[in-house]
Amino acid sequence: MSATPLAGFARNRVPQTALRRFLALDSVVTTANGIAYAAFSAPLGRLLGVGQPLLLELGILLVVYGAAVGWLGSRRQPPVLPVKLVIETNYAWAALSLASLALWIEPTTAGLLWIPVQAVTVAGFAVLQQLALRSGSAAQ
Repeated sequence: MSATPLAGFARNRVPQTALRRFLALDSVVTTANGIAYAAFSAPLGRLLGVGQPLLLELGILLVVYGAAVGWLGSRRQPPVLPVKLVIETNYAWAALSLASLALWIEPTTAGLLWIPVQAVTVAGFAVLQQLALRSGSAAQ
């Protein structure tokens, strides 16, 4: 898939608006996912084939991370360095999620479907945030 359609989607008359929207969307999805993992770690762990303690810890981590991303997105002009950290963290999460399938966990069929879907979603957030950040940097 070409980055050109995504670049157009990430552009906005006010460059920071697109970036803030992508950070906010990332925050909402990440926090909701974290709450679900933490609140329902036992049944979701069984469904996905991921240990309950790991899912609980990941849930707590995701809630904290999602809140931090939300705070960053609420800034009128999100600072570049923390945004780059969010982008790199999202890429790392996606890569580690996929690596976990081969190296650490033995997921159920649902886990084999869910883990790549959430990894691609997180990588998608990173791409959109990166394009919006570049668009904002070019406009300045």
